[in-house]
Amino acid sequence: MGHVLVVDDSALDRRLATRMLEEIGLDVVGATHGRDAVRLIELSVPDLVLTDMQMPEMDGLALVQHVTEAYPAIPVILMTAFGSEELAVKALQIGAASYVPKQNLARDLVGTVKNVLAVARARHATRAMLGSLTRIESDYVLSNTLEGLDSLLGQIKEQMRQMKVFGEHEILRIGTALYESLVNAIEHGNLELKSADRELPHQDYRRLFEERSQKSPYRSRHVYLTSSLSRNRAEFTLRDQGPGFDVSKLRDPTAPENVDQVNGRGLFLIRTFMDEVRFNARGNEITMIKRRSDE
Repeated sequence: MGHVLVVDDSALDRRLATRMLEEIGLDVVGATHGRDAVRLIELSVPDLVLTDMQMPEMDGLALVQHVTEAYPAIPVILMTAFGSEELAVKALQIGAASYVPKQNLARDLVGTVKNVLAVARARHATRAMLGSLTRIESDYVLSNTLEGLDSLLGQIKEQMRQMKVFGEHEILRIGTALYESLVNAIEHGNLELKSADRELPHQDYRRLFEERSQKSPYRSRHVYLTSSLSRNRAEFTLRDQGPGFDVSKLRDPTAPENVDQVNGRGLFLIRTFMDEVRFNARGNEITMIKRRSDE
């Protein structure tokens, strides 16, 4: 059995939704507006909140904002009436899980609630499992495209969150360093684009990138990433299949005269955000380490 909080200033709509959910075995509590809902959540945290959008004192948008910030594990489903569509879109953008138009409650409410609860429970179980892990090691083989990097980084950052090694600020910085290293491996490693090419106008540089990625031998090259996350640090090793470079000639990107150089920005961020950065002798592999701050 699950615990659902139904929030609606219309007693009729509230009773209708409550009856439908109780028929499938859910424990339902009602609230008349957002402030009432906040008080009830503080007393007993529900498994799901089902809320109307237009209400006095505290509307559905403000309630979604509060729940997603204070109780991020609680999914919120919206009940939308005619005239509340704009509010509903904003609520979905800031974290609401789904919505059901009020005119379709009889048809869609039960199925939507079941689906959202199932996803929330699966996510909770996954997080509990990940919380018991002491190490996560992953190997990736990436092609020469920037598409999909956001999804890859999102997965790695979520793993770091679940292991609770770093705070959100540090996770963001690690993600930035990892992104910059991946871009460098693709553009300067595999595609052998020169640092001076970064000074070209954006459209010209993107055209050069696309042309190079379609030619042999560049198009058959890959980037190999190993991610190792433990309870006290994160370590990433990236290797491209390019010819590498002379590491001894690498300019110090943290030197004042080099900080504002376009082609040194990525390495500057990497060295600023990570505790240890090293290259192999060939210059086609980088290892980055970030340690837990209390080590």
